[in-house]
Amino acid sequence: MVPRRECRMKIKATKKPNPLADALIAVGICTALALPSLAASPRRQAPQARQNDDAQGECLSVPSRILGRSVPYCVILPPGYRQNSARRYPVLYYLHGLGDNEQMFLHSGGFDLIQDLWDRHEIGDFLLVTPSGYASFFMNSHDGRFRYDDFFLQEFMPWIESHYRIAAGRDARGIGGISMGGYGALRMAFLHPQLFASVSAQSAALMERLPAVSVSDPLELGRLRLLGDVFGSPPDRLFWDRNNPLTIARTVNLAGMKIYFDCGSQDDYGFNAGAQALHNILDSRHIPHEFHLYPGGHNWSYFAAHLPDSLRFQSGVFRLRDPRPAGGAPVPR
Repeated sequence: MVPRRECRMKIKATKKPNPLADALIAVGICTALALPSLAASPRRQAPQARQNDDAQGECLSVPSRILGRSVPYCVILPPGYRQNSARRYPVLYYLHGLGDNEQMFLHSGGFDLIQDLWDRHEIGDFLLVTPSGYASFFMNSHDGRFRYDDFFLQEFMPWIESHYRIAAGRDARGIGGISMGGYGALRMAFLHPQLFASVSAQSAALMERLPAVSVSDPLELGRLRLLGDVFGSPPDRLFWDRNNPLTIARTVNLAGMKIYFDCGSQDDYGFNAGAQALHNILDSRHIPHEFHLYPGGHNWSYFAAHLPDSLRFQSGVFRLRDPRPAGGAPVPR
C-alpha cells in the first residue's frame, strides 16, 4: 500500500457534497470525495512544481461542439518538458472511475506516486492526460444525447495532440483507466486498435452479463445502479452486448495490441470475475496479454499499490529509456 501523502501540487475546484460518493467507491478512487457536477465549471491551472526539472501539471478545458460544453482535463507533463522544446513525447490517456473526475491524480496523492517513479527512473518520459468523463463510461449514451466516444475521438485527442508536443502515430499512444475508466479504456482500445498501441486497466468494471433489473441480490443491485442511464433505462441488452469489452474481445483483431489488466481478488463488485473472463477469452484466442489477480478490494489502496506496474507496462510499450541517467531500475523492465 502506498501511504497517502500531501501532493506537491494542489488544485482548487468547487464541488458539491454528495452522500452517494461513498457508495460509488467501487468505480473510482473517490473515497470521501464529492461527486463532480455534470455542468461545465472553470478549473484553475495547477501551480508549477517547485523545481524546473520536476514533473508539472495543469488543468484546463477543451471546447466541444459535439457535447455542447467545455470539457475539463488535466495533464501531467514529464520532467524537463518545459525546458526541452524540441522533444516530442508519447501520451497515455488515463480514464477515471465513476464518482471521480479529471483531477484524479492530483487530489489523491497519485501525482506524487508518478513523480516518484520518474525520480527513481522506473518509467520513461511521457504525458499523462486525464479527461473528465462524467458518468458516461466514456462511450456514446444509449439515447444518443451524450456522445462521449465521438467527442473523445473526433475532438479531444486531436486537440491534445495539437496543443502538446506529442509524437505522431499509434506507437506513441496508449490508453488506460481505473474501474469505469478501465471499462472505457478496454472498450476504446478494442474498438479502435489502429489508434492505440497499448491498453491497461485496473479493476475494470467488467461484467459477463447485464445485471437483472429486479433482483434481491445486493451485488446485482449495486452493479445496476452503477450503470445509470448510459445503457438505457431499463438497460438495453443488445446495446450492452455491443459495447461490452468482453463481447468485443471475442472477435476483434487485436494483433499487435499490448494488453495489461489487473484486479483485486476480493473486488467489492465482483469485477475480478469479469477480469478472469477477459483473460480466458484472450487466452483461448492466443492473444498475448498480462493479467494479474492480486489480493485486495476495490479502493484507492489497491489502485495505488498497483498503479506503478501499469505505468511501467506502458513505459515499456513506448520503448522508453530514461534520458536522465542516475541509476535505478532499467526502463523498460
